[in-house]
Amino acid sequence: MTVTALDPRTALVVIDLQAGIVGAPTQPYSGEEVVARTARLADAFRDRGLPVILVRVSFAADGADALSGRTEAAGRTGTPPEGWDRIVGELAGHEGDITVTKRNWGAFHGTDLDVQLRRRGVTQIVLTGIATSIGVESTARAAYEHGYHVTLATDAMSDLSAEAHDNSVERIFPRLGERGTTAEILELLAKTHD
Repeated sequence: MTVTALDPRTALVVIDLQAGIVGAPTQPYSGEEVVARTARLADAFRDRGLPVILVRVSFAADGADALSGRTEAAGRTGTPPEGWDRIVGELAGHEGDITVTKRNWGAFHGTDLDVQLRRRGVTQIVLTGIATSIGVESTARAAYEHGYHVTLATDAMSDLSAEAHDNSVERIFPRLGERGTTAEILELLAKTHD
């Protein structure tokens, strides 16, 4: 286990586990596996009175607030289907959870995530979600830059390619925080918060 500690005020931050994303063909874990593991973590956090933050990405119907910088990659085209930005049922509908809507890759820029965390005295976040190399990594980088301790639940995240996932997990995340499996994080949570 590489996860060594969970602060007394640790929050679970869930990235983009929403209707229009979890069905994508992800690797090395399916969206269904990521959701199931994240739901286990969320239940454990809720049981201990620790914050659960559900981050979703969404844009105006006309796309006016979507990222528009010049890139080599193809951009979003067309109008997303109705409900694509709805948090998946396994995670939605829990009183006390906080929903943050982002319009960028990372969950900090242009949102109230930092305010939500700081007002609750949070000093550490555990991250899960899709996609590892985009939304999760961008959020992890910003969390580290904001001074939070960062823990990455490596089997509760996935990407559109195994190579992109592995690059984040093996090369980037060790520089931003500590990595662990869902089971390791749950075990440490039970030891330190029961």
